[in-house]
Amino acid sequence: MATVRAGAAELGFAETAPAWRLRSEQFPSKVGGRPAWLGEAGLPGPAELACALCGRPQAFVLQLYAPLPGRADAFHRGLFLFCCRTPPCCGGLRVFRNQLPRKNDFYSHEPPSDDPPPETGESLCLQLRSGAHLCRVCGCLGPKTCSGCHRAHYCSKEHQTLDWRSGHKQACRQSDHLNSVVPDHNFLFPEFEIVIETEDESTPEVSEKEDEPEIIGSMGEAPEEELDSMAKHESKEDKIFQEFKTKVALEPEQILRYGRGLAPIWISGENIPREEDIPDCPCGAKRIFEFQVMPQLLNYLKADRLGRSVDWGVLAIFTCAESCSLGTGYTEEFVWKQDVTDTP
Repeated sequence: MATVRAGAAELGFAETAPAWRLRSEQFPSKVGGRPAWLGEAGLPGPAELACALCGRPQAFVLQLYAPLPGRADAFHRGLFLFCCRTPPCCGGLRVFRNQLPRKNDFYSHEPPSDDPPPETGESLCLQLRSGAHLCRVCGCLGPKTCSGCHRAHYCSKEHQTLDWRSGHKQACRQSDHLNSVVPDHNFLFPEFEIVIETEDESTPEVSEKEDEPEIIGSMGEAPEEELDSMAKHESKEDKIFQEFKTKVALEPEQILRYGRGLAPIWISGENIPREEDIPDCPCGAKRIFEFQVMPQLLNYLKADRLGRSVDWGVLAIFTCAESCSLGTGYTEEFVWKQDVTDTP
């Protein structure tokens, strides 16, 4: 990802891309599919990737390649976002950070080629070079094994059951080509590459509206102080939402805004976090805003269901200000969700 200038955000857009561009060795930023894990050691396990609300396995939403210039220990750096997509919950969110020096156990010192690799006809790889096995359904760490073939791996009983119903029941005893065809379990989100562009800094500011919102009804129905308070609140709400709409209007397809150390743009005046709402990193450092996921991404996820489904107004991701190095594993960071239910 490009270095962020002071005050300038980087915008992310979803675009289709060939499968090879979205593999780990290409250091992709991408939406959906299975995670293209960065470091292959210390992956978050099933307990870490379980929804904190309902306990079910979460689905991979997106990852962002965001190295830090000048930091040798973060020459490669990725952020990985997961959400619960199991109705009626659809509420849990978790995000993890991983970073590696240029010289590491997993990747070449040289940058990846821009040319597609020769077609080898390889099947889906569900085992990392580190030896870790991945779940056939979600692509996350799979410590559980099918008791029949002992070759199919899963993150959870739920995903083992889902795979059994989706065809493993028939394929279990024919495991020579087990991974050559992995069924569509209707669990993964559609896959896209995230293409990054710098936001035009000449974006016009929102014009100030001095008009007070119209108050319907008799002045005798509420005390004057209460009416004044309501009017000011409604005016502030409208201003924040109008600022959000104006900021997005020039690039309405943006699914993501990146700006480490900048301020997010909120969709509503409700449920904006205070500093004390953002927990410090376990290393003791403060967490700072790094990027936000926009509601436009929901159009690409195709997550709508009858009843409750995955939904948000803004997802703001806060990460360790020091981007601390806690070994080669994955460090959990913090997500703040702002809904759209109360927007004007």
